Parts: sequence; structure tokens; C-alpha cells
Amino acid sequence: MNAVARLFPAPGTARTARVGIEHELLVRDAATGAPVPIERVRAATATALAFEPGGQVELNQPCGPAAVVVGRLRRTLSRLRADLGRAGIELDASAVDRRSADEVPLQLVSPRYVAMQAHFDTIGPAGRRMMRCTASTQICLDWWPGRAGLEQWRVLNLAGPRLAGAFARTTGDGSRLATWLAVDPDRTAFDDRLLRGACPVTAYAEFARRATAFTHPDEHLSTLFPPVRPRGRYLEVRFLDVQPDDRLGEVVDTLSALMYDDAARARTLAELEPEAGRLGELWEAAAAGDLAAPAERAVA
Repeated sequence: MNAVARLFPAPGTARTARVGIEHELLVRDAATGAPVPIERVRAATATALAFEPGGQVELNQPCGPAAVVVGRLRRTLSRLRADLGRAGIELDASAVDRRSADEVPLQLVSPRYVAMQAHFDTIGPAGRRMMRCTASTQICLDWWPGRAGLEQWRVLNLAGPRLAGAFARTTGDGSRLATWLAVDPDRTAFDDRLLRGACPVTAYAEFARRATAFTHPDEHLSTLFPPVRPRGRYLEVRFLDVQPDDRLGEVVDTLSALMYDDAARARTLAELEPEAGRLGELWEAAAAGDLAAPAERAVA
């Protein structure tokens, strides 16, 4: 329970309003369309890069004012595309790779990722597809202590399906969100389980207890992938498809309003709390492209 409690904001945490972005992109050889070894990508640019298991590029933008972070990411993307283009490497801002998981090898082969893939294989093919063939834009937002922080936690979870639907780049059976829904429901929580009861720490501890452990116990919590992940001083929004450059500002502004505008947050909670028990159904509808209500309505 202590390890779980540390994932939630401590009393006295400052009420800052910063944004961070983790932006993933698919990678392919410009001439052949084949996967590109991570070492070749690194050698082609001086830009600091991280990578996802299938060789997807990950750009991590440190927290700061929203407009500054978005502008910095756009400039970094422009430089990176130019660098990689000169090396015959193409970046693809698609949420799902048109290549299959059989065509894209596992490039990160640490014990963690090998164990993760083996575990997901016991459930079905969605795990490999998620690890190797999907890309997301993840937004990190400062998380406040006390009542305001509880509201932030609830509003992002409740608004998640509608936000995912509003900013979806893929829908239907082959979509990124449908893939995530099939990966391992015990460790993804695309339903209302994290909002049940009066204490979110208790709910999260129960979620963690029920998820199958496949790594060292100290790493178990890092292998849980809910749509909104608690990270102590901030919340990590994980449910978005990768966003095109021209929508990054809109996504960040929408999420910032929900998190940092007290009136917008209260208005959204009043509208969405009655739907809490239907979250599982709403996530399925968002994946199918059937969630008609626009996500932006609550913060307009």
C-alpha cells in the first residue's frame, strides 16, 4: 500500500500548471518500408531519443508552460524529420502501423520487455501489436493535493472515452484503442474500477493486486497501464492516439482546461459523474467510433 500511496500527490504539493509531452512515432525505411534498427536511427541525428519496444521513436518534452512545450516539440519534430530524411528514414505519425506485428521485430529485448511480451502472448495477439505497432501522444499534467486533486483524477478518468473519441485517428477493430482494450484488462482498467469507493489509493492498490505480476515485485506497478496513470506529482494521460503536429496545441489546451480551470473541471464533473458506472461501455464505444458527443463540449 505504501508504494501505491507514493503514486498519489502528497499534502503540500504545489499547485503548478505545467504540461509535459511524450510523443511516439512509427519508423520505416523510406525506400523499402522495412523496420529500421534503433542504432541506425540514433546514428542519424543528434536529437535525444527514447524508443518503444518495436523501435518507435519517443520524444520526451520536459514539463513547462503549455505553449512553450508544444512549440519546442514542433521544432524538434521538424529537425528530426530532416535529419532522418537525409538518412533514408521516414517518420510516420500514424496511430497504428500498417505492418503486422510479425513484420516488426521486438527491438527492446531487456528482461522486462521479453517478460511482458510472453505474458501478453498468453492472452492473445493484441499485446504484441500494442508493443510493436502503435503510437501515442501522452500528456503529463501537474496533479494537485487534496480535494482539487481528487477532482482532477476523476475528471480525466470520466472524460477519457469522450476525449479519446474526439481526438481518435483510428477506430474499429484494428484501432489503437481497440488493441489496448484487448491487451490485458486486468492491468489496463478501461472501466470504472479506479473510481469505486471513497479512497483512490485503495482502489488502485486493489487494481495492482489483481494484475498478474511478470517482473520483479519492485517493478510491478510500472507494468500497469490504465488510461490515466498516477505518477506522484503528475498524471499521465495515455489514452490518446498519436496526434498530428497541428492538433498538439488543441489537445494540450483541452486537457489543461480540465485539469487547471476550477470552473471547467466542476462543470465537467457535474455532467459526467452520472456516467461513471458506464465507463466500460463508453470505452468500447470510443474504440468503435460510436461515441458521438464531442469531448470539447464540457470545457467550451
